[in-house]
Amino acid sequence: MSQEFTDFVISSMGPKTTPRARCVIGSLIQHIHDFTRENYVTVDEWLYGVEFINKIGHMSDERRNEGILVSDVLGLETLVDIQTHKLDHIKKTSSAIIGPFYRPNSPIYRNGESIIQKEVGGVKAFVHGRITDPEGKPLPGAKVEVWHCAPNGLYEQQDDEQPDYNLRGTFIADEQGYYSYTCLRPTSYPIPYDGPAGDLLQFMDRHPNRPSHIHWRVSYPEYHDLITQIYDSECPYTKDDSVFAVKDDCIVNFTPIDKIDISTTNNHVKSLQELKARDIEVELHYNISLPLEKDMVDDRKKVEAKQLELEKAYFEKYANFARDLDISKLSINEKPSTDEKPSVNEKLSTEHVENVQHVQHEIL
Repeated sequence: MSQEFTDFVISSMGPKTTPRARCVIGSLIQHIHDFTRENYVTVDEWLYGVEFINKIGHMSDERRNEGILVSDVLGLETLVDIQTHKLDHIKKTSSAIIGPFYRPNSPIYRNGESIIQKEVGGVKAFVHGRITDPEGKPLPGAKVEVWHCAPNGLYEQQDDEQPDYNLRGTFIADEQGYYSYTCLRPTSYPIPYDGPAGDLLQFMDRHPNRPSHIHWRVSYPEYHDLITQIYDSECPYTKDDSVFAVKDDCIVNFTPIDKIDISTTNNHVKSLQELKARDIEVELHYNISLPLEKDMVDDRKKVEAKQLELEKAYFEKYANFARDLDISKLSINEKPSTDEKPSVNEKLSTEHVENVQHVQHEIL
């Protein structure tokens, strides 16, 4: 089908369509039509794709977001994250993808306490640092949410053997902006392989492994929320992440506990002996910088300006197309006269139905 047909579909949007929706949906239609033409997609393949999307929805719930996982495998979430922040001019801690296993309302712990509710093996780590603005001003009361998987590679909502909210916690920075907690040195793991994301990886002959990492969500009133991950420099998958999320400045070094500088904890820990008594073996000192939300406005305006340019271009193109369109010239299908029935190749029609039923059976 011609580009004229694609233009016709895009121009069918009514006057109440917002400029942004017109631009985004119009672009989506254009790319889907181009993809379909370039790959000569058949009905059977289209149906498989529809069922693939349906399966993403069926597998998603409050404990697992398969849509995010599929986006991650395709590199989409990382691309969106990079594109959202590439025009930022303010120095701050780098963002990263949130991933499919974030859960709000994790237990609130006092600084220095452990998010390990049940011993599940692994190496215990003491993580600490300071939350500040880009100039180093402390942000007392900043909320720090953290979560990571167990050594078996499972987050607690995937594992019936772990207590609810195990290896998750929320901490509040003290009056000087310091935070601290005990967790496990993170472990690499394969992303869930039992759904559409796993199917995609198998189609592409790719491994499913994510590098060892800890998730963070840091927030403070009037400041821009940070969603990020830190990656263990010693993990081999840090340079070969199945979801392409690693940024160089998010790679960190865990150090033996004997090398900790107690003064950097703001008295959250009194001595090395205290840490050793808790069987803590490694330490991570990690500072976080949050910018004011109002200081991000100019950067977002740059993004909005680019969006506005695209919206204007779409409006002008399809306003002209709709004005000049002669529907009678759109030979999408030859319309039969009212007293004629369209001819049907019964054999091809029957084969098509059987093929569709076969694909449905294979999918289910």
